[in-house]
Amino acid sequence: MLLAGAASRPAQAADAAPTNTVDVTTLVYSERITVVEPTVRFTRLYPDGRSFHGQVIIDSITGASPTGALPSGITQTVTSASGHVKTISGGTIPTIDFKDTRYALDGEWSVPKKTITYTLGGHISTEKDYQSLGLTGKASFDLNSHLTTLTMGAGYNRDEVFPVGGIVSGLSPPGTLTGESRSPKQVASALFGVSQVLTRRWLVGASVSLAEEHGFLTEPYKVVSVMNASTGIPQAQLTEERPDARQRFNVQLDSVYHFTRNLLYVTVGHYWDDWGVRANSLDLNLRHPISDLVWIEPHLRYYAQGAADFFHVGLVAGQPLPEFASADYRLGILNTTTAGLTLAFKPRDYPGEWTVRAEYLNQSGDSHPDEAIGVQQQYDLSPTLGAWSVVVGYNLQY
Repeated sequence: MLLAGAASRPAQAADAAPTNTVDVTTLVYSERITVVEPTVRFTRLYPDGRSFHGQVIIDSITGASPTGALPSGITQTVTSASGHVKTISGGTIPTIDFKDTRYALDGEWSVPKKTITYTLGGHISTEKDYQSLGLTGKASFDLNSHLTTLTMGAGYNRDEVFPVGGIVSGLSPPGTLTGESRSPKQVASALFGVSQVLTRRWLVGASVSLAEEHGFLTEPYKVVSVMNASTGIPQAQLTEERPDARQRFNVQLDSVYHFTRNLLYVTVGHYWDDWGVRANSLDLNLRHPISDLVWIEPHLRYYAQGAADFFHVGLVAGQPLPEFASADYRLGILNTTTAGLTLAFKPRDYPGEWTVRAEYLNQSGDSHPDEAIGVQQQYDLSPTLGAWSVVVGYNLQY
């Protein structure tokens, strides 16, 4: 975002008339779950540099999500919060089917004032058991003849969680309710960044972001298995429990280099939080123009994550319960590699530009953790996940 903003402002101010841009995209993502996400984005750019951006998103999600429970060695029958019943074989990770649709609306207004650009944005989204309302603000300062840009921003989200069936008690048998149907969640965030034009071909940027979350941060549908201390066979399940506060930090370095024809984008990121999660990422894109009407862009991303302090594949019967525990694989060790290719083309006799992006993601974790006991040592407790996604988009300026 910082690099794009720094690179585009001088060109925007030179426009002689308002420019409208409409982007229509559809994402299809598939692994254990299937996501279909159509998005419509509208941008209006005024001659004085002011701009408005708005978008509407609809997410349709269906599929099976891991419950957090361990393989039992015997056939299990599980029932979801909405009453769906599913039979699971003894050697597989238990999952439960679900279906949901999310609707989101975002808007953003930017106003340049000499060497300062102010941006104010808003967000609203709703789904079956979650609602989010948010505001963001940002100020960008151009220095050194527009070669340096400093950016400061902040945001606040006021969310509501209302799980199907009500709020559950943490580390209690599933179905143990607190008597409450809704619970709040607040997220405050801040961003500090700088971008610098080093040469006519090279633009770099660095940013630091932080976020503080408070409220209901537990996944209400996830459970943790309680294993027999000798056999490892699950003999009970408890709902997970997470802290009600979380501090997140992220440092990101960006580079854009324009070769004679190609554009190379490099992003390196480091993330950490007070839950104990640490992560590093490397993102590479190389845009290659085939002609004036066609370009391609290979993409490669690698992501490596350590586990949260309270992540457990399972708890051991007879031992004291910890204060917090989760078996959600998203809080465990993860290594993800994504490879993809984007093809864009402008039809010679028609307006606009079409893009098609296809990507494949491979994700793996700790298949045989040290916590595994008895029969659990025989199972792959973090099966490799393969997922593909396709995005088709159309961009029209008028």
